[in-house]
Amino acid sequence: MCRKEFQIPPEGLDGLQHHFFIQQLVDVRNASSEQFDEVPCEVCLEENDENLVSIPLATVYCVNCSQKLCEQCSRPHRRMKSGAHQVKPLGAEVEQELIKLRTSSCDKHSDKQLELYCCDCDENICLMCSAVKHRIHNSIEIPEAADNFRPRIDGDAEKILSLTNFVRQQMEITKQDAAKRRMKVDDLKKLVSTTGDQLKRAVNDQIRDLMMELELVSTESDKQVVSVDETYQLALVSMESFHAYSRELLDKGRPSDITRAACQLRNRATELLNNDVTAVKYHPPHVTFTPADVSRLNLIGKVTVTSAKQQGA
Repeated sequence: MCRKEFQIPPEGLDGLQHHFFIQQLVDVRNASSEQFDEVPCEVCLEENDENLVSIPLATVYCVNCSQKLCEQCSRPHRRMKSGAHQVKPLGAEVEQELIKLRTSSCDKHSDKQLELYCCDCDENICLMCSAVKHRIHNSIEIPEAADNFRPRIDGDAEKILSLTNFVRQQMEITKQDAAKRRMKVDDLKKLVSTTGDQLKRAVNDQIRDLMMELELVSTESDKQVVSVDETYQLALVSMESFHAYSRELLDKGRPSDITRAACQLRNRATELLNNDVTAVKYHPPHVTFTPADVSRLNLIGKVTVTSAKQQGA
């Protein structure tokens, strides 16, 4: 209940200090009619346990015997030779009366009643304890000690009540602060998500532009390759045609055919030889891409957490 650690005595749980007041409250509550409505007389119940219908209900409680009795069984308790017992009517008000009427027994001498309070040992003692172990100690009667303790206990109780109210206020403040924090974090999550979406769109736009630029470079390069290839192809056709015609003329032509075409062929050969078709070359573009060092870039933003103490400073 109190979440406090304690040392178990060597003799076990039985060695723990007994809380007489709490036990008294439990016993008194068990004796009240609030918990036991229409309880049968305990004496009649012991004497006759066969016909339960005929057992009368208890109407009083004997403090000395700790029994609930009917009116008839309570009469002997009122006329005891050693002195009438304390017989009280059952009811809601009996609890407070029984607490006042009950006396406390000494935990060391069960047949002795507690009468003194030892100021040196801070414990209740009986006369036997006072004569044996507390002979030279300062002791006063228990009622007097209780009167001395009442103001202190009452003052401490008021302080605890004030502290309790303060703690409850702090709990409420904590709940409110936590709710505000959750709302703030939710808003920041939305902002981070929105910023991320904007960044994604921007990155996608940059990717599209770079891909279009590379595609344009590729297209222009392909056009250049086609143009150079066409120049080479045309030159090859012209040279191969000249060579084939010259060989055909030399192998099969008449002398007059050779003399007739010689000058024209010479001029054509000079033209083909002077036309350095190999000067037309393909020059591929030098294309590179330098990736951004995204590992060092804070692209989205930064979350900063500041404690309440730092804010106060």
